[in-house]
Amino acid sequence: MTRSTKRAVRDGALAVFWLWFGARLLNDWFGGVFVAAGEPFFDPQPVADASTALREAVAGTGVLGEPVGWVANGLGSLSFAMTYLPDLAAGAWLTVVLTIFATIFGLVLAVPLAAARVYGRVTHWVALAFIELIRGTPLLAQLFVLYYALPLSRWFAAVPYLGSGIVPEQAVWVAVVGFTINSAAYQAEYIRGSIEGIDPGQLVAARSIGLSRVQGIRYVVMPQALRFAIPSWTNELVYLTKYSSLAAFITVGELFHAARAAAYANYRFLDLFLLAAVVYLALVLSATTVMEWVRGRVAIPGVGGSGDGRMSAD
Repeated sequence: MTRSTKRAVRDGALAVFWLWFGARLLNDWFGGVFVAAGEPFFDPQPVADASTALREAVAGTGVLGEPVGWVANGLGSLSFAMTYLPDLAAGAWLTVVLTIFATIFGLVLAVPLAAARVYGRVTHWVALAFIELIRGTPLLAQLFVLYYALPLSRWFAAVPYLGSGIVPEQAVWVAVVGFTINSAAYQAEYIRGSIEGIDPGQLVAARSIGLSRVQGIRYVVMPQALRFAIPSWTNELVYLTKYSSLAAFITVGELFHAARAAAYANYRFLDLFLLAAVVYLALVLSATTVMEWVRGRVAIPGVGGSGDGRMSAD
């Protein structure tokens, strides 16, 4: 199987996932467009009945019945997934919210932090202290401090419309603050590494044509550094997608929280966490696919050894 074929299979599978995910969210947000909110699109009972019937049909047939048994097990797994995927979809929505907001807001903070880290004098030490403090402490501890020790939750609770409709409740926004701060520290280091990989003579050249130091950093250095940092951003997206599960410990009903709640209801922990793992995998593959596309769109032929981003990917 060629690389292009593998990519086509991956993109097709992700397209199916997002069509289902989008339809699931719209159905539940608008009170049940296709089916009742929280209910499967298709009744899983006939699939479960077919699985049971196949198992009964091959009972006692030994090795000869194993292939049919595999089909029966597959139908049983499909029925289980159809039953609980609606619950996981609601949690996956909050996982997406946490990941996207934390990445974007973290980038807004990371750019000046990285610039201060490389070019600042006093600000160098301020940025360094912040980055090392955040990277040197556990993310879960940071979330606990923000949610339980600081009044952020009460402040967000006073904001109108939070927790109504599709707008997440205050715990989600506290988690966004926590993930943003954490992501900013890591993204700042990614960007700092990219800045230091750029020839210092380019900033000197920018100054020689009349640009100020800040303008040289903004218009000459940063555009290159941000391009070079895209692979690291891909890792950051993957990191945030997976570690958003820590928000469950401050009552955020994201994907891990939804899987755990369903597992406590039926005690099928392994099955539900495997199903949640499949959803996490779809989100991670989506993130890497988007970042591949972004890298191709912003690539400059011959710069950074990337060539034409869209052609080199083939």
